[in-house]
Amino acid sequence: MLVLAGILPDFKLQSDDGDSATRIAITAALGAGAFGLLSALVWPLLVRALLLVPALVLGLLTFFLNGSLLLLALRLIPDGRGDANAETAVVVAAVMSAVASATGGALAVRDDDAYRRRLYRLADRRRRRADGTHSPSTPGILFLQLDGVGHDVLTGAVGKGLMPTVARWLGAAPSAAPSAGATAGGSAAPSAGATATATAEKSAAPSAGTSTVAPTHRLTPWRTDWSSQTGASQLAILHGSNHDVPAFRWYEKDTGEVMVSNRPASAAELQRRAVARTGDPGLLADGGASRGNLFGGGADQLALVLSVAARRDRKNRSRAGYFAYFSDPANAVRTALSFVAEVGREIAESTRARLRRRRPRVGRGGLYPFIRAFATVVERDVVVAAVIGDMLAGRAAVYADLVAYDEVAHHSGPTSADAEKVLARLDRSLALIEQVADHAPRPYRIVLLSDHGQSPGETFRARYGLTLADLVRAGSGLPVPRRARRTHSGAEARSAVRAALRRPVEEGAGEHHPHRHAEPVVLASGNLGLVSFPDVPHRMTREEIDRRHPALLPTLANHPGIGFLLVRSAEHGALVLGARGAEVRLDGDLRGPEDLGPLADFGPGAVDAVRRTDSFPHTADIMVNSWYDPRDGEVLAFEEQIGSHGGLGGAQSRPFLLAPLALSPAVGDGGELVGAEAVHAVLRRWRQEEHGSPPTAAAPGSATPGAPTTSSTSTAPGVPEPSGVSAAPRAPETPGVPAALGDPTTPVDIRRPDSGPSTAFPVGDRAAPDKTH
Repeated sequence: MLVLAGILPDFKLQSDDGDSATRIAITAALGAGAFGLLSALVWPLLVRALLLVPALVLGLLTFFLNGSLLLLALRLIPDGRGDANAETAVVVAAVMSAVASATGGALAVRDDDAYRRRLYRLADRRRRRADGTHSPSTPGILFLQLDGVGHDVLTGAVGKGLMPTVARWLGAAPSAAPSAGATAGGSAAPSAGATATATAEKSAAPSAGTSTVAPTHRLTPWRTDWSSQTGASQLAILHGSNHDVPAFRWYEKDTGEVMVSNRPASAAELQRRAVARTGDPGLLADGGASRGNLFGGGADQLALVLSVAARRDRKNRSRAGYFAYFSDPANAVRTALSFVAEVGREIAESTRARLRRRRPRVGRGGLYPFIRAFATVVERDVVVAAVIGDMLAGRAAVYADLVAYDEVAHHSGPTSADAEKVLARLDRSLALIEQVADHAPRPYRIVLLSDHGQSPGETFRARYGLTLADLVRAGSGLPVPRRARRTHSGAEARSAVRAALRRPVEEGAGEHHPHRHAEPVVLASGNLGLVSFPDVPHRMTREEIDRRHPALLPTLANHPGIGFLLVRSAEHGALVLGARGAEVRLDGDLRGPEDLGPLADFGPGAVDAVRRTDSFPHTADIMVNSWYDPRDGEVLAFEEQIGSHGGLGGAQSRPFLLAPLALSPAVGDGGELVGAEAVHAVLRRWRQEEHGSPPTAAAPGSATPGAPTTSSTSTAPGVPEPSGVSAAPRAPETPGVPAALGDPTTPVDIRRPDSGPSTAFPVGDRAAPDKTH
């Protein structure tokens, strides 16, 4: 405060006649003390009163609220020696809070002893509030979801030294210091109470830059459903069912509503349906907490949960989770300053991408810099703080979603330098959580997982000059925008319509127009498109679509940007359509790759995933999956994203599950974990194990209702196999990859309980790095 008084002309700490240095110092001490006292007493009340304000606005209001408190503190100084105008008060308060936060953080975090003492004080305070009850002896379990981080992205980040905490869990700790921004917490030994969980896929020698340490985890890839997005995956993981979730957004004919997974009303309805179908409240029932998720999972403690955001009672408002964090003014200012810095970082990165003419590239202007900063700073800080509070409170189970990587990868690319920086910062958060677990009243096992990956590639619109909706309208004979008519695809579609209607290409005005039907509803979910005809109350058959729009299905199926279509035939049941008249009857006997037609390039399990979606009541009349290049792992997003997910093709369908060796293996030998519902069964089994129930062994190749399928995983090198579990065959060693990371191209037999006959065939489905970044 003394330094600022000397620098800023409108800020003074002395009377008009002047004061001695001692008097000025006393005045500064009184002002700083009054400001600190007001911040401690008044600030929490202000934050609670502002819970109705959107969180994004609350972060920006932090500066002005702090300035108001400083003005009040200056008014309390005797003899009117303290004075400042409003603008200067905002600056002084922000600088004082930032300096207090930086120095306090450096003293508490960089000094291990001071940091441990502070954590012990917090833990003791929690225990005293528990009215003398004994701390539970059984371990708690912490599920941390890294939204959108695919298996290959994770292993690549570990190999590059971007995630030293995860590398240490896998027994591949870097021998040299990691890159700047990725070092915090990387050297701490695993805490006794935080056996970090993971599942480890094996095969390869440690790279030259790593030193082999005893791994504590096991890394297992798993395969998503057709709808590879958070709404479907997290609903199944938390509630055990994602039945009738065909995409991120879809049209329901019976209600006339468009369901959107990240809309509060839709999330609440999806959660209600899942609970009604399973008859179970969810994974987090009996003492759990849900933080930053779309769904509650049956948890008693909810914060930042979208499915309860629409509720009006204050107890369940999703914004209530911000109170605990922003009630500390130092936290509020630190996050606000980081928010501003992140906005500047995004503007600089997007400007650099334009100047260097990077391809592919999407627009990143407007509100996006603020949306990104909220996801990568505010949401991360608040969720991590909530998780730490849950651990110190000794909650039995916590599930938290960190969305930072997913948001950045959509616009910068899954393997871009921008996305890698986010991974490094997420690793620091993991290190902090691991350290806090050592001071929790009960031991914790930390399970790291993702809900889907992301596949790179340019957008459908960028490549062909028109959107999927334009192509559908053109194929239906409906008017399309002038920009779409001028494209090659638009011209081909209009010619196909005229040919199907047996009209000459040059025919124009004066012709007879048939009865106009309601226009189709076209929705996009990453590289998955949905076409519905709202005036038909049931799901239209292929025959009905051909009678109404004879050129539509051929136009879509033969377009080079379309991989395949799913329709329902009155005569043949579920049909997959591809280019040049290719048809695959999903109800038939598909014995090998030669029978799969356009599905052959989409990897193992594509048939089962498409067949299952066909059985949903609200599957669209036409389901459209974009083109996919199995060599480069690229897809074409129907949305404006250069890192996308939502359909089949590449890394988007290959997330991961990382769990400690103390837990039973996720799956047995010789198979693969398939579907988010199977992941739910694994996590539920682990919760039962922590309550003292014996682990359920998964028999190789078995598939029982409600249980996960088997998978090729094994323990990390140097650690004995758990009793009753035999080692899986090791894949060939790959130079430069840590020992706990494996080769995912081994053919596997995948079956899911509700998918009917299985289809097993070897296909390499590993996405290559995005060559455009």
